Amino acid sequence: MESISIDSTVTMMEEDEHPHQFSSTSKLHNIGPATTSAHDLLECPVCTNSMYPPIHQCHNGHTLCSTCKTRVHNRCPTCRQELGDIRCLALEKIAESLELPCRYISLGCPEIFPYYSKLKHEAVCNFRPYNCPYAGSDCSVVGDIPYLVGHLRDDHRVDMHSGCTFNHRYVKSNPMEVENATWMLTVFHCFGQYFCLHFEAFQLGTAPVYMAFLRFMGDEREARNYSYSLEVGGNGRKLTFEGSPRSIRDSHKKVRDSHDGLIIYRNMALFFSGGDRKELKLRVTGRIWKEQQNPEGGVCMPNLCS
Repeated sequence: MESISIDSTVTMMEEDEHPHQFSSTSKLHNIGPATTSAHDLLECPVCTNSMYPPIHQCHNGHTLCSTCKTRVHNRCPTCRQELGDIRCLALEKIAESLELPCRYISLGCPEIFPYYSKLKHEAVCNFRPYNCPYAGSDCSVVGDIPYLVGHLRDDHRVDMHSGCTFNHRYVKSNPMEVENATWMLTVFHCFGQYFCLHFEAFQLGTAPVYMAFLRFMGDEREARNYSYSLEVGGNGRKLTFEGSPRSIRDSHKKVRDSHDGLIIYRNMALFFSGGDRKELKLRVTGRIWKEQQNPEGGVCMPNLCS
């Protein structure tokens, strides 16, 4: 697969000094010895995760979670006795009485929940780590935003730019090949935040297309504070797109498959490229701005960078 080369021009800007990052120094809640001991009892000896009903036990009183019960082929991992279908109701009752901090307390979450509500909260906790937004591989790295920015720069060698406007030139010598998605990722730092600009080629049904879209390195609520525009053109024609960036909580594939971005069909892309239409030469320009609340009218007013 041929790669796409990029020439980038970025306009510098004066930025807000409010970077979005997680605290890594939050202190743990003071959990008493009795609660800590009960929590230890609720740890599955096989997978070490917290146990939730049904909690199983063998005839000798050894416990394990329902998921691991099938993994150990109905044999107690401690004494090797047959497990049967005995529920540990006493331990399930103890679990009902517990209140525990969110597992993401070290990332800044201050919440405390009843034992059985904790998992539901953690699945949507705003302080939970983010997945790596790099689309070129099945990267399993997770972390807060500052960690992921360093990871993208150092491990994926992603281009980093400061500024809220951009001017990219995408060149591909053989634009007929789009069977395998050709993608590029660039990270922009503006308004104290980080944004991921994606550009790639793929098949949309039977039509080969190119697509550019922006993702916000933060949660969905914060992403709605920003807007962006993309423009591509040539030969006296142009296409434009304007919208809000999607959060990196939404996977790259989810955003791409929703077609939430600037989509350029190959024939149009080659028309924009000019020449003999045998080489892709696209220039994509754009800008990012922050929506500001108007205190008088209560409506959002764009804060455009100069």
